[in-house]
Amino acid sequence: MKKSILIVLVFALCMVAKVAKADFTFGTPIKVPNVNTSSEEFNASISADGLSLYFISNRAGGIGGLDIWVTTRETTDDDWGEPVNLGPTINTSAGEWGVSISSDGLSLFFDTSQNRSTAVNDLWVATRATTDEDWGNPVSLGSTVNSGADDYVPSITDDGLALYFTSGPGRGGYGNYDLWVTTRETTDDPWGVPENLGPTVNSSNWDLDPSISSDGRTLFFTRGYGIGQTEIWVTKRATTDDPWGEPMILGSNINSLASQGYPNISADGSTLFFRASLTDRRSGGDIWQAPIIRIVDFNADGIVDAADVCIMVDHWGENYSYCDIGPTPLGDGIVDTQDLIALSEYFYKDINAPTLAAHWALDETEGMAVVDSAGENNGYAIGDPVWQPDGGLINGALQLDGIDDYVVTGAALNPADGPLSVLAWIKGGAPGQVIVSQQGAANWLMADAEGNLMTELKGSGRSATELLSQTNITDAEWHRVAFIWDGSNRTLYVDDIAVAQDTQIGLEASISGFYLGCGKGMEAGTFFSGLIDDVRIYNRAVIP
Repeated sequence: MKKSILIVLVFALCMVAKVAKADFTFGTPIKVPNVNTSSEEFNASISADGLSLYFISNRAGGIGGLDIWVTTRETTDDDWGEPVNLGPTINTSAGEWGVSISSDGLSLFFDTSQNRSTAVNDLWVATRATTDEDWGNPVSLGSTVNSGADDYVPSITDDGLALYFTSGPGRGGYGNYDLWVTTRETTDDPWGVPENLGPTVNSSNWDLDPSISSDGRTLFFTRGYGIGQTEIWVTKRATTDDPWGEPMILGSNINSLASQGYPNISADGSTLFFRASLTDRRSGGDIWQAPIIRIVDFNADGIVDAADVCIMVDHWGENYSYCDIGPTPLGDGIVDTQDLIALSEYFYKDINAPTLAAHWALDETEGMAVVDSAGENNGYAIGDPVWQPDGGLINGALQLDGIDDYVVTGAALNPADGPLSVLAWIKGGAPGQVIVSQQGAANWLMADAEGNLMTELKGSGRSATELLSQTNITDAEWHRVAFIWDGSNRTLYVDDIAVAQDTQIGLEASISGFYLGCGKGMEAGTFFSGLIDDVRIYNRAVIP
């Protein structure tokens, strides 16, 4: 009752809302229990009810080098059982690379070169009348879908009307391997001529292993750079009639080893399965799973409250993915009551912020230690800065003298890994002084020669430049300053207002630690004179 009253009151108060950027993120990945062996396992496809997991393995007891196996469980809370080989009806000595189970569990799409007429893989389908029966003999999808190139790793949509797959050199496209889709009007109709997903999704590199979400609006895939390293990317679209958006690479909690690939999204949007290998995409590897987590703190202020509800209300009825968090973390294509219900579960609770890479609250009262409450990037206050327990905008703050006071911390993230945000409250400062920098790399937040907010964090190459604003931050008033990188655009914010923006191709890599209150090289004139409070670094793009 109290929650309902609160929601009604917030709706009434939301006259003006601030736009914020949020999306889903991932929890800590684990190896799928009872599935992996010392052999190779990859390309897991989970059934719509979550009770069957089909995958590829070259473990002992198979028919060919790589076979399709299945493991089952009684309930989604139970452990997976002993995997079973699908047998010679499905598997051949030629080997299989990809598998996708339909939402009703009655069609199994996979690839193989079992026709033996060519050395390339083709797409096939096996069907059965009920889930209790054996699979029937597979049927090739035919020459309309299959080409003279490798066609493999299928992913069938929930309605069974679109099939995404990888096709190799020889079919045409934009790179060595591209993503394609074939569609049909009904499940009784033949498949149509495949269409390339186009240059927005496909690159000059290898684009592989598609996995389409149950609503058809989110597509995970693998991007490779030859036979070696591969990484998992994602692209989204507003509706199934809209074009795909610019792909984004997943963060370092997923893309953390030498090679990741073969993503598969569960039907309820709660789990991402993928393959990770310490070597490369063609050897070794296990199947991992990571929970997909809602991002509910839209404005990145550390709490879910009326401000976040106002942001949601401002986009009510829209196809706005950043507030579309219900009923699953991937949303349902519209901001509505489902999303408000999902958000209300987090009202005024301690928020687990999985995208918060580092948070230096600067609320200490004495000593040199500076605690990172979000991770392990604790720091030290150097010089003779003065703790101000009651002097910050959010609890305490640290006062620096502009001569030799600063904080040195651990390395929270690498700018080249993907989207990021850095935010801080400051009061004071002078032209040329730095708020946050990465040691020996770049000044992330600083004042330019006129005292306006700027950043030196940029891409590489001749076209990369600093980003300058025309907004002064050295007027002795409290300001919330921020730099946001969404994978394509750099944006500077002062007091939640965008004051400068441009487009870059990537950001320069650095794995060094951070300085709070001085420049990247500790140069004279870059030491900050004033108060710094609540410094946050996220491994996602936010809009304060």
